[in-house]
Amino acid sequence: MQRKIIHCDADCFYVAVESLFDKSLIGRPVAVGGASERRGVISTCNYEAREYGVRSAMSSAHAMRLCPDLLIIPPNMERYKEASRRLRRIFDEYSEIIEPLSLDEAFIDVTGADQYQGSATLIAEEIRRRAKEEIGITVSAGVGPNKFLAKVASDWQKPNGLTTISPADVDAFVKALPVSRIFGVGKVTAQRLKNLGVETCGDLQSMSELELASSFGSMGTRLYQLARGQDDRPVKTNWRRKSLSVEHTFAADLSGLGECLSQLPALSQQLVRRMRQLDRGYEPVKGFLKLKFSDFSVTTIERVSAGTTLKDYRRLCEDAIERGAGKSVRLIGIGVRLRDSQVGDQHRQLPLFPESGHGLPQTVTTHLAVTNSN
Repeated sequence: MQRKIIHCDADCFYVAVESLFDKSLIGRPVAVGGASERRGVISTCNYEAREYGVRSAMSSAHAMRLCPDLLIIPPNMERYKEASRRLRRIFDEYSEIIEPLSLDEAFIDVTGADQYQGSATLIAEEIRRRAKEEIGITVSAGVGPNKFLAKVASDWQKPNGLTTISPADVDAFVKALPVSRIFGVGKVTAQRLKNLGVETCGDLQSMSELELASSFGSMGTRLYQLARGQDDRPVKTNWRRKSLSVEHTFAADLSGLGECLSQLPALSQQLVRRMRQLDRGYEPVKGFLKLKFSDFSVTTIERVSAGTTLKDYRRLCEDAIERGAGKSVRLIGIGVRLRDSQVGDQHRQLPLFPESGHGLPQTVTTHLAVTNSN
């Protein structure tokens, strides 16, 4: 049976929710994020702010330079979670096969739905109508025969739009689709493809899978498939982690290795707390560390042999600092790559949480506790 996938994405979700509580925000440039004087980052912004060039993940200070009238609101996650729960309850009435991607975004498989004579387009329209009437927010939706096309379609007529790509329309649609609209194709990959004379998926179709794999590795195979509108990934109702991390942007740049190392114990404690919330199916297999320097360049180091102790993160930090060539550091992040025993190596079923533990394997918990007390 041909799949019928809906991708729903609430428009400017955080700002939209804030506008429900403060009508004066409507029509003015607004963002949700950290304060500019504290080196905050924009989480999301409305379209009035985007007209000035403000974007998610941009520093708040830079956003204020682009738009001096920008109002930056601190995030209120409880409000957003409640709105997300209400949106999810609407989704639940049309399918049991739902894959949330974030608080405001989800794939919904309505292949077997009997509402509206099984029309995915009519179901998507009904979801959008109810989101507006019952919650007060607008939702853009895309309908397609697979996740890739549904995701592209939901962004096609944002904000507050609905686009359907029927199986009969796939070939014509993807041939004209810019390669930059493919998930995972950033500025660097797009430029590399442009250097090869490739700007649309139609251009990409002229290259063999072998050529793409030779130039782009495993991403090349993915490009070959998506350029033809092929995506056999199912909508997953059970989402499993591959990694877990914490990070912090500092109010003032850290200068030198010593100042960076002094921040690791607090980050380690945060990571321990987050790890304790995971279920027993996960096993940490290696640690990684990320530094963002004063010029916004980023370096990440991880090693297969590295563990997840504070000592390991110190070693990774020492190596990462060398890459910065003396530049000060504005952000540090640490994390772990995870092996999932539910889907991983069936010959290795080691529990993440020992019966007497509280989250991390006993060796990791003990090491961090001892080191942090010094």
